[in-house]
Amino acid sequence: MRFARLIGLAVAITFVAPGLAIAQSGAIVETGTFHGVVHKTIGRATIYASSNGRVLRLTHFTTSNGPNLHVLLIAANDAQDDENFLTKKIERVDLGPLKGNEGDQNYTIPAGTDLSKYKAVSIFCEHFNANFGTAPLER
Repeated sequence: MRFARLIGLAVAITFVAPGLAIAQSGAIVETGTFHGVVHKTIGRATIYASSNGRVLRLTHFTTSNGPNLHVLLIAANDAQDDENFLTKKIERVDLGPLKGNEGDQNYTIPAGTDLSKYKAVSIFCEHFNANFGTAPLER
């Protein structure tokens, strides 16, 4: 039984490893540290570039659980608790639903995204129109 678990773990690691390799083997483009806004949010956001494209990687990441959380690149240097993405019409690129409120995770950045425009990463709750936390990005 223990041997079967180890084989299953090895298969899972093999399956996940290619995505991790992309994020960890590319050149760092930008990076920043999360600060909590509406909820305590911690960790690091790093954008990596490789021959396979660009990836946003969240590491040592933790935030509150919430409904309909998304990972956004936003066209602002930072976002505070009074930032409202709808009324201020801040441009954003939605990288998809948050994969988990804890742990390391990768998000593919669409080809053609102008990273000189998008200067921060936001964990955004669409249900309550609330910015849980932001990581301003620096080169």
